[in-house]
Amino acid sequence: MSDELWIVLALLLGALICFVMNKPRSDVVALTLLILFPLTGILSVSDSLAGFSNPTVILIAALFVVGDALVRTGIVYRLGDWLVKTSGSSEIRLLVLLMSSVALLSSVMSSTGVVAVFIPVVLSVAARLKIPPGRLMMPLAFAALIGGMLTLVATPPNMVVNSELMQSSHSGFNFFSFTPIGLTILLVGIGYMLLLRHWLVPTASNDSPLLQRLTLTDLAKAYCLTEREVRLKVAGHSPLLNQPLNALALRSEYGINVVAVERPQKFRTLLLVATGQTVIQRGDILLVDLADPQMSVMQAAAILGLEPLPLTSSYFSLHAHELGLAEVAFPPESSLPGKSIQQLAFRSRYRLNVLGIRRNGKALNQVLVEERLQTTDTILVAGTWQDIQQLHRQNRDFLVLSVPAEMDEMTPAAKKAPHALVCLALMVVLMVSNLVPAVVAVLITCLLLGACRCIDLASAYKAISWPSILLIVGMLPFAQALQQTGGIDLLVSQWLALMGNASYHAILAAVFMLTTLLSLFISNTATAVLMAPVAISLASAFNASPYPFAMMVALGASAAFMTPVASPVNTLVLGPGQYKFSDFLKIGTPFTFLVLLISVILVPWLFAL
Repeated sequence: MSDELWIVLALLLGALICFVMNKPRSDVVALTLLILFPLTGILSVSDSLAGFSNPTVILIAALFVVGDALVRTGIVYRLGDWLVKTSGSSEIRLLVLLMSSVALLSSVMSSTGVVAVFIPVVLSVAARLKIPPGRLMMPLAFAALIGGMLTLVATPPNMVVNSELMQSSHSGFNFFSFTPIGLTILLVGIGYMLLLRHWLVPTASNDSPLLQRLTLTDLAKAYCLTEREVRLKVAGHSPLLNQPLNALALRSEYGINVVAVERPQKFRTLLLVATGQTVIQRGDILLVDLADPQMSVMQAAAILGLEPLPLTSSYFSLHAHELGLAEVAFPPESSLPGKSIQQLAFRSRYRLNVLGIRRNGKALNQVLVEERLQTTDTILVAGTWQDIQQLHRQNRDFLVLSVPAEMDEMTPAAKKAPHALVCLALMVVLMVSNLVPAVVAVLITCLLLGACRCIDLASAYKAISWPSILLIVGMLPFAQALQQTGGIDLLVSQWLALMGNASYHAILAAVFMLTTLLSLFISNTATAVLMAPVAISLASAFNASPYPFAMMVALGASAAFMTPVASPVNTLVLGPGQYKFSDFLKIGTPFTFLVLLISVILVPWLFAL
């Protein structure tokens, strides 16, 4: 091996170690690689940065925008409502509809986003049907992964493999090339989960209470918030006048947490969600959470020049069209447990107030400012519905666990749902007909979604997962570096030496398993970037068609069923489903071999060797 190949392999090994340890972040590793390739002389600067102009990268970024438009217009939430209504009281019907709906959505938008939206829906349905959430959470995750096998644009690995085919002077897959295989795996997956659903968790007790979808009032009661809600009017002599909240230390000194401010206007009352910069004015009515239950309201009000007002019902119910609540948990990779509420700086960073903590199922009845969070805690946050929705994109540190029913009608572009569906249908037609390149079809869709006000420019930029984009851009040069330094030829020759006399089916199975095993430790996108050129070169060495080999890489990259850390969707359902690591091994490993068997049978049949 040449010195240049040793350098490339060392960089690859270092990147893999960083990905497994998750230190530093994957996007930081990718940017580092973009710097190291030119510095080591392996690639030129233009070759190292070529990923930024790669059509596949632009396509993936644009699809994030399309997916967010489906959420903003309420299409995903309406599908959840339909799921609840149609399933009735049948767990079997619910599981079939859930897996079908999630797989369908995941075929055109981010599977992680779909799972994050559906978790609250599944929790509420499970409560209504009196079944453990664990019986539905793993099927939810598996369906999202299977959705990545349904269409060309369903997941980044599919598009990476397709791009590698075209760079190798082959025509790419079409939009529905994956569909026959994905539908077969989906049907088998539904049957598999119906058969094994009783093994996921113990059967629920028959005396479990019948619960309906949580409302704002339910969440307030669960955190004992209704006992602490107070309305206080600011008098003309109050020392708080004309001062911002962050200069008053009301929570630390008086146990008063200002959630929002009712500000009387000439013809209406303006509701202001409290931030550190909110300035108190005469006549304001403060909607207060009494953070310290031992503090006398009358005593604090007298000192601060505040007049207590009657409160006939929860002020969250009174302002449900603007003010919301949400229950938030911490996924396994969250960096927040161990920090105090004050250190989180929720109000300044996310425009949300932390109103309560539940630990071991019980609400903490004490001053929470200095309370350090634990991994099993859930917290109650308050703010506008738009700010609560932003937490859905903070998948690394937050998981929005319970969202009240009132939020379903608070999607910012709900009236534009028909427009979004038309745009989505147009995108599919353009891609299937090949009238324009796939990336152009998706960019046209994004422009139309913006013109129809299904999504605004700020939301579009926020919707894009920039760490994922940078990861792809940083890993793409590896394929060219391995090709130039002879690494791919070396790997193919070793493969031929080991399996030269094996059947094509055995070789395809080996490609699938190697891809799947790699994706257990590193991103499935990074795995596809590494394995696609190897598989295509292997096909050339066997004088076989590259399409079956490329398809096995794409399918293997999506078959992340065996561990809870193999895919973000598995990690998201780990807590709500109350699973152990071994649960995924027991359920996911046999299913992975089922997917392998289906793939080995169907791929050579659909794509002739």
